[in-house]
Parts: sequence; C-alpha cells; structure tokens
Amino acid sequence: MLDASCPPQQIGYNSHGQLTWRDACGTPIPIQPVAAFVLSAPRRHISLVDAQGRERAYIPQLDALPAPCRQAIETSLALREFVPTITVIHAVSSFATPSTWSVETDHGPTQLVLQSEDDIRRLGAEGQALRITDKNSLQYQIPDIARLPKASRRLLARFI
Repeated sequence: MLDASCPPQQIGYNSHGQLTWRDACGTPIPIQPVAAFVLSAPRRHISLVDAQGRERAYIPQLDALPAPCRQAIETSLALREFVPTITVIHAVSSFATPSTWSVETDHGPTQLVLQSEDDIRRLGAEGQALRITDKNSLQYQIPDIARLPKASRRLLARFI
C-alpha cells in the first residue's frame, strides 16, 4: 500500500519513459496505474499493475502521496483515460437523434454524432456532470453543466 510515507523515488520513469515502481529490493518495475472507480472516485482506489496485469501496489487515496509520486501517476492516468472536456456546444444538427454536435473541447473544436439520448449519462450525486459517448465510442465529459455558456445549456437541455 502506498500512502504519505511513500518515498518520492519509489515511483518514477525509466530511460524509455515508462512509469516504474521500485519493489522492496529496489528493482524498477514498469507499471500502469488503474483507477477502480474512474467515474465516481477517480482519485481513490488505484492499483499499480505490471505488464502481466498483477497488482504490485495499491493506493487508497492519490492525494495522500508526496507530490512527485502523485504527479507521475496523475500524468499516466490522464494518458490512459483520455476524455476531452466539452466547454461550448456551438450547434446541434437536429433535436432528434442521431444528431451531429459541433463542440469546442479542451483539445480544440470537433464534431460528434450522438446516436441516442441514452448516450448522455449523468454523473455524481447532483447529476451536474455528464459523460457523452459518440457513435464511435469516444467519450466526452462536461464536469459541470452550470459552467457552460447559456446558449450551450439551452441546446443541451433538449437532450437531458
């Protein structure tokens, strides 16, 4: 189990840029962090697994780790769980599905095709966060509906 007592050098990168964890003998083992509850608790219950899928270490709370370890794991998790954030909904081709949405994300403008209203999932206790899956199974997120511009909220309201 890794927690605040984790030495910062226990987690790092090897010469190939792979995230590694040093075992009790100090041997660096390439690992991949895997969050158990990606949607409901993304910063808790994280396993560090090796190439064979065996758990090498467990992190009950990511925020409890020293900054260097936490940042390395956060970077690796972000690469593994690539989910663009929708910041603006510019236009929707139709209020019936399937419809093509023109959106702005934190990675630039794009279009997505919403096959069904069921492809929009509310997250969290308040339901203000959304996960949207397009026809190609690419996922997008809206962390807080209230932070969208008013025009974007109006377009979105037709679907939720």
